[in-house]
Amino acid sequence: MSRLRAALPLLLLVIAGVVLFASGALDRLNPEQLVAHQAEMHAQIAANPWLSRLAYIGLLTLAMATGIPGTVIIIFAGGFAFGVVEGTLWSSIGLTLGSLILFLASRYAFGAGSRHPPALVAKLHHGFERHPVSYTLFLRFVPVAPFGLITVCLAWLRCPLWLFVGATWLGGTVALIFETSIGAGLGRALKESDRIGLGLFMHREVLLPLGAIALLALVPLLISHFTRRRRQPQGGNDR
Repeated sequence: MSRLRAALPLLLLVIAGVVLFASGALDRLNPEQLVAHQAEMHAQIAANPWLSRLAYIGLLTLAMATGIPGTVIIIFAGGFAFGVVEGTLWSSIGLTLGSLILFLASRYAFGAGSRHPPALVAKLHHGFERHPVSYTLFLRFVPVAPFGLITVCLAWLRCPLWLFVGATWLGGTVALIFETSIGAGLGRALKESDRIGLGLFMHREVLLPLGAIALLALVPLLISHFTRRRRQPQGGNDR
């Protein structure tokens, strides 16, 4: 019964995520829907500036707290609706709050972490134990796994709260700048073409942040490659 009570907050988040995903609310934020209703959306934002911003932060907070897929669609929509600067600011608040809720619920569910950890956590454990600060920052800056999954793993590793919040805000905001720029770039590109297709991604406002995200995703491969090259001579000298 005590284990069930400890897991209850995490289970409620999972249920909330399933309900949110099944409700189709995220479908309303895809580019087609945004373009079809952009005049109405901007009119509502102008009429209720703070309510619309709070609603956006709340939606992203809920999505990040539940760990559901498709949160990047919300971030794109934030850039589309509010622009790069404001979209990044509101998304950063929602991402940090949602990740913190998921982190606390996961850490409460895992207790002291005495149970057998998942495979990904076991792989991360050695590096985290040796260099917790740099390793946490690396996991937040570099997309080695989905954001919510890394949050759960850090909770199992008993990452200090101050380190988790700082790394999540800093690393998450860096990625948000590029993702929000894509959403804002799509908005500008659609004003010119007014059609949805692959041609939209050829616009400089969209292509540049997409390239930046692709380069960021290659960082783990580059680090692994150079690490292996540094270790090989050492192995040869030992023989």
